[in-house]
Amino acid sequence: MTATLGTRPGKVVAVHLNYPSRAAQRGRTPTAASYFVKPSSSLCGSGTVERPEGTELLAFEGEIALVVGRTARRVRPEDGWAHVGWVTAANDLGLHDLRAADRGSNVRSKGGDGYTPLGPALLAAADVDPDGLRVRTWLDGQLVQDDTSDTLLFGFGHLIADLSRMLTLEPGDVVLTGTPAGASVARPGQVVEVEVCTLDGGRSTGRLRTEVVTGPPLGPWGSAAAVDDAVRADAWGTPAPALAPDLRERLGSVAVATLSVQLRRRGFDHTSIDGVRPLVPGRRIVGTARTLRYVPFRPDLFAARGGGHNAQKRVVDALQPGEVLVMEARGDSSAGTLGDILALRAQVRGAAGIVTDGAVRDAAAVAALGLPVHSSGAHPAVLGRRHVPWETDVTIACGGATVQVGDVIVADDDGVLVIPPDLVEEVVAAAEEQEREEAWIAARVGEGAALDGLYPLAGAWRARYDEENA
Repeated sequence: MTATLGTRPGKVVAVHLNYPSRAAQRGRTPTAASYFVKPSSSLCGSGTVERPEGTELLAFEGEIALVVGRTARRVRPEDGWAHVGWVTAANDLGLHDLRAADRGSNVRSKGGDGYTPLGPALLAAADVDPDGLRVRTWLDGQLVQDDTSDTLLFGFGHLIADLSRMLTLEPGDVVLTGTPAGASVARPGQVVEVEVCTLDGGRSTGRLRTEVVTGPPLGPWGSAAAVDDAVRADAWGTPAPALAPDLRERLGSVAVATLSVQLRRRGFDHTSIDGVRPLVPGRRIVGTARTLRYVPFRPDLFAARGGGHNAQKRVVDALQPGEVLVMEARGDSSAGTLGDILALRAQVRGAAGIVTDGAVRDAAAVAALGLPVHSSGAHPAVLGRRHVPWETDVTIACGGATVQVGDVIVADDDGVLVIPPDLVEEVVAAAEEQEREEAWIAARVGEGAALDGLYPLAGAWRARYDEENA
């Protein structure tokens, strides 16, 4: 790759978080870009990369790399792109086993030889739209990352301007612009490929190919490699913490109506997803949210984002056991947002259910699968009649409720609730107590007692209940 660039870059600067989909996985969205530096000796082209024997977590991150074309110092964001000479594909590799040892610097964890593959071809910046680039990553031939530059939290011009406030970017310097959701771990014997192309596919870097091989073990001096469950989850890209089995079971045993009461008592009056109903009554949903947002149909946008392995298919392919896919379709039920093939794929992936404020097509086939689905109705038309699949794992509005990745979704025949994760334990405990009280009250009503003072419990009835349930 050095030969292609003409010289070894003086510096390689990488952005920590820059795609909303990745920020959602990390559970935080930065208000300003932050960076780290990789040594230029980490640069290479297609080839092999070593994972030291005895280590576990070599993570890949497909990215769009900017190669500076002319000196940038104190430039403005609107002028930043003019200082980019080329773009290419990059793989920001990192050994998470050394993350704790290098916290805050990434010197060894991301600076190893061969840990920044670039290429194979350079695309002239003057020939491409900075908001019209796509980055895709394959692991052993399976597409695992797919996102576009128009979703970036901090655009290319902004990054150049931000960095140039304090340091001079020189021709040949490389800026790695962040990775989208889907970055994960590659083991020895696996192959990672990254491609950057225009949205129409007319211009492409070609695939940057990196095969992972086993290298010599790390020397016994210096900081030792170390991993734990938190490090593993970070490296593998776990999108949201899963519900503990006992908490999932407890949520499944209380009524949504009861949970709704407890949320309202805590000031959460708008957590129900309105306008949806179960495709098949009697099927409950309990799980953590993944999100998908559609925008209204427009021919040019659908041509760019609606076909192929679009955002809708990507998020279904990425669902983890126990997750609930929640779709924002603006309450438009005049075209399908889910069909039988996608529903089957979600079921195979272990999804806990799907909620959409749009319509379902192939409704009978979807219902027959057994996967719990809540929707605004059924419609025979495909999504292209009304919708463009736009983005995944971002905060959405579904049926009037705000839904974030990792929110807890609970649904029964009464409706669908969104529970903030920090409130789940408190709300479910209160709901269980409420249902114990109501069962006792119902028994007294069945015995012929009048409602006054009994429902809700007060006075002598309250004292009796407390005594019997002490």
